[in-house]
Amino acid sequence: MGAAARDPVIGWGRPRAGGRPVPKMATTPLGFNIDAPRWNQSTFMGRLKHFFNITDPRTVLVSEKELDQAKALVEGCRAGLVPPGSSQEQLFYAKKLYDSAFHPDSGEKMNLIGRMSFQVPGGMALTGCMLQFYRQIGVAYITATSTALATAVALNLYTKRAPPLLARWVPFVAVAAANCANIPMMRQQEIINGVTVTDGDNNELGCSRRAAVKGIAQVVVSRITMAAPGMIILPIIMEQLEKIPFMQRIRVLHGPLQVLLSGGFLLFMVPAACALFPQRCSLALADLEPELRDSIVAKHDDKVPYVYFNKGL
Repeated sequence: MGAAARDPVIGWGRPRAGGRPVPKMATTPLGFNIDAPRWNQSTFMGRLKHFFNITDPRTVLVSEKELDQAKALVEGCRAGLVPPGSSQEQLFYAKKLYDSAFHPDSGEKMNLIGRMSFQVPGGMALTGCMLQFYRQIGVAYITATSTALATAVALNLYTKRAPPLLARWVPFVAVAAANCANIPMMRQQEIINGVTVTDGDNNELGCSRRAAVKGIAQVVVSRITMAAPGMIILPIIMEQLEKIPFMQRIRVLHGPLQVLLSGGFLLFMVPAACALFPQRCSLALADLEPELRDSIVAKHDDKVPYVYFNKGL
């Protein structure tokens, strides 16, 4: 994003030094909705562009002040007020910063390592280290959960006599196991209490545990897909590179090289994996819990064939 798009992030309607008045606000362009997706979210390519936008690792470097100003502009735009002369591209850039750093439901600024913009730099460091030290299970104690550890230890023992390449794939299996266990555990309240489901017009209909299970399952698949190419293909690449005499003389650089290569994979795979399923997930009315289904039918008859909910990330 060029400098012109970043300019409006400075001084969005905040009081100026010396008690000078805040500039008057203008109304948003007719029909403009800052929360409406820029790209068609019913297609994979539309979702891919959306997640490329909000997982852009460059936004990690944006200052806290600029993020706060972006939030102020987004909230002002939602209320129908923006600084005079603001273009749609400037508003879209503010929304990009907002989506990269703030929780989509609560609006709270997230810890740096929990932000969408940190997925690539954070993931490349963990993935690179796990692949570099694939036989040193002590590293797994720092980077994985107990489920991943159990899987890694068991597979590591099994692959002691196996070809080296097979042993290099142990971290991927461990990461897949960790995702299968950890994501449902972190979101267990959704499984117990359900997630809010709505009709096509975003009118709340109730809470569904089955919707929560579907959303969590899709997130697990996305997370495993996110890690798969780097953790499966990169070991093959390194296996071949390490046969080159030059590479054998610079073993100390193998770790940094794997981190960089992991970043290359994740730069594409993070948005691609997030885009596998629509963020606004749907579930047929017939697949809901009987009590919730009966409640919806009693109130809306057959006018709500599907319910919708946020699957999470």
